[in-house]
Amino acid sequence: MFEDIKAIYRNDPALLGNVFKKIEVILYPGLYAIVIHRYLSHPLYQIKIPFIPRLLSQIMRFLTGIEIHPGAKIGRGFFIDHGMGVVIGGTAEIGKNCTMFHNVTLGGTGKHLGKRHPTIGNNVLIGTGSILLGPISVGSNVKIGADSTIINKDIPSNCTVVGTPARIARLNGKKVNLKLKEGR
Repeated sequence: MFEDIKAIYRNDPALLGNVFKKIEVILYPGLYAIVIHRYLSHPLYQIKIPFIPRLLSQIMRFLTGIEIHPGAKIGRGFFIDHGMGVVIGGTAEIGKNCTMFHNVTLGGTGKHLGKRHPTIGNNVLIGTGSILLGPISVGSNVKIGADSTIINKDIPSNCTVVGTPARIARLNGKKVNLKLKEGR
């Protein structure tokens, strides 16, 4: 939990110079959603307790506007800024030190069995309104621009992706204009 709190301080400029920043983090809905997921919903789901993990997920959705399926795997230092409208599917995996803004979907296409949702690497920023669908892989150190749409296309590490459909705008610090490659 402390790494998730540190992620809020590290990523939210609204806390800079704020004398109340030490206590203001308790008002962040993303923190509530992550804590309930990490310490209640996901562990109960892993030991195959029925109903309760999904109930907790739906309660948090009602209270925060953030829906995290109990099966999702989320690394430490995860920060959801604002959060309203965030959906994280059941087979999604999110690496360490990732940031996600409001109205982001990590969802499925309905065409896959088993692994249906994205796998996100470490140190990934996903901009507002982005949609990532299917069992795709997003590398580490990636920035996904606001309102980008990625469906069944993998994203390599160390790049910036923008647009609908998304394309690579920066790769290893250099400007490029590349199409994404088909995923699984």
